[in-house]
Amino acid sequence: MRVHVVSDVHGNTDALAKAGAGADALIVLGDLVDFADYGDPSRGIIGTVLGREAGETFRRLRKSGRPGELRAFAAEAWSRVEDPAAVIEEAVRAQYAEQFAVLPTPTYAIPGNVDVAALWPEYARPGVHLVDGQVVELGGLRFGFVGGVPLPPGMAPTRGAGWTPYLRAVEEYDAALHALGPVDVLCLHAPPAVPELRYDVVTRRPELASAAAVDVIREHQPRTVLFGHVHQPLAARMRVGRTECVNVGHFRRTGRAHVLRW
Repeated sequence: MRVHVVSDVHGNTDALAKAGAGADALIVLGDLVDFADYGDPSRGIIGTVLGREAGETFRRLRKSGRPGELRAFAAEAWSRVEDPAAVIEEAVRAQYAEQFAVLPTPTYAIPGNVDVAALWPEYARPGVHLVDGQVVELGGLRFGFVGGVPLPPGMAPTRGAGWTPYLRAVEEYDAALHALGPVDVLCLHAPPAVPELRYDVVTRRPELASAAAVDVIREHQPRTVLFGHVHQPLAARMRVGRTECVNVGHFRRTGRAHVLRW
C-alpha cells in the first residue's frame, strides 16, 4: 500500500494536481487556502484584494509583530473594503473550486486552521472524502483524522471580517481527538505540543499545538502521527515513545508529498 500525504497547500494547485500520482490514496491535512502568501506578498487573498503593501505588512507582523498588532492591522485594513465578508468568501470559493477539482480519487481530507471548514461540504464529491473526526481503514490500518488547530485554554473562536479560520476551542478539539480511540496512524493539521515539533525557526516562536495529542500518543502509542501547520519546524520528525511524529512538509513551497508505504 502506498499513500501520499500533503499539508499546507496554500494555493499550490498545480502541484496538488500531481500529488497523488503513483499512490493508492492521497491524504490532505489542510490549509488549502492561500490567504497571505509569505513568499510573494502581492499574491494570496490579502495581496490580491488589499495590495502588495498590505501583504508585506501582514508578513512582517506575522513574523515579528507585537501581540495583538497583526489582528489590529487586519481589522483596519479590511474596514476599508466594502462588504469584506462577501469579497473574502468569493476568493475562498474560487480557490476551493480549483483545488477540489484536481484531487484524485480516493482522497481523504481535513481542513487546516486557514480553511473555512463550513464551506467544505459543498465541494465533496464521490471519491473525495471529508473525514474530520472520523476513523478510516486503509490497507488494514486504522487512520484517525482531526482537523483545525486548538486555541489555548480559555480562548474562544472568533469570527473575523468575512473569514472564519478553523481555530477550535480546546475542549471541542480534545473531545474530537479522544473520540477516535486507538488508531494506527493519527492524522492532524496541528502538531503535538512537543517543543521541537511546534517551534518555527523563521517566525521564532512556538505555533499553536495540541497537548491532547501528546496524551493520546502516550496512551495509545500509534505507529505514526502525521501533521503540518509549522512551515519551518525546528524538528520535522522525532519519536515520542514508540510513535514516529512527522511534519509532512510545507507543500506550498516544496510541492512534494510525504510517502507512506506498508
